[in-house]
Amino acid sequence: MTIHAYRLRQQVPSPDAITYGTVSYDAIMNDRGSWLSSLSLVIYALCFSIAYVELDTGTGALILFSAVQLTMIGWGIYKKEQLSALQWIAFIVAVAGFVYLMLPSAAVPSLSAAILMAISGAAWGVYSIRGKACISPLRATGFNFIRSMVAIPVLLLAALAYLDDISITGVLLACASGAIASGMGYSIWYMAMPLLKNTQAAVVQLCVPVLAAIMGVIFLSETLSAPFIIASAVILGAVTVFLMNKKI
Repeated sequence: MTIHAYRLRQQVPSPDAITYGTVSYDAIMNDRGSWLSSLSLVIYALCFSIAYVELDTGTGALILFSAVQLTMIGWGIYKKEQLSALQWIAFIVAVAGFVYLMLPSAAVPSLSAAILMAISGAAWGVYSIRGKACISPLRATGFNFIRSMVAIPVLLLAALAYLDDISITGVLLACASGAIASGMGYSIWYMAMPLLKNTQAAVVQLCVPVLAAIMGVIFLSETLSAPFIIASAVILGAVTVFLMNKKI
């Protein structure tokens, strides 16, 4: 019995020998994100939060997604990701649909807020690009979040003037939104990034406002408007055409 148990134990592979697809166990355990990713995340969240205080929803979305598109598509072109004529047309149509969706709620922004939102979009683009090298999305996201906590002392100093406006409920909701909702969302995004080209990932993100609006209809009983239906059809159709084209 003892000899039999010993043989069974010998047949069990050690963690070093385990592979997940073509990725080794060691590679997964060593994936701890990076300081660059964490810094990009902090810049994105901080600039986003400050800028949106002075921006309308449509204006902020237009600036943010424009910066994301320029960053990621620019990097994709730099990395020799060639786009076909059909993909360029699909991209332009998707952007036009996005502008059509957001423009009614847009207003002329202040220069400082617009710059901060553009920086936020560029930082998110960098954070997304960094996800292409991600092996373990959950671990990488967790370590990136942990590193980003180095900004807490600075943020606490900046918040001293607003202590009277801070409530326990607000703090708990912020933690749930950041650590749980955003953490899960970022992990899922990092799962998708290695499967997409930079240009594909950039264009896919144009679907975010459409999906957010659809969730509002489902969970918040918001009403559908004709402009929303038209813009959604244009965006989703153009993104589908872009992804189905195999030029890149």
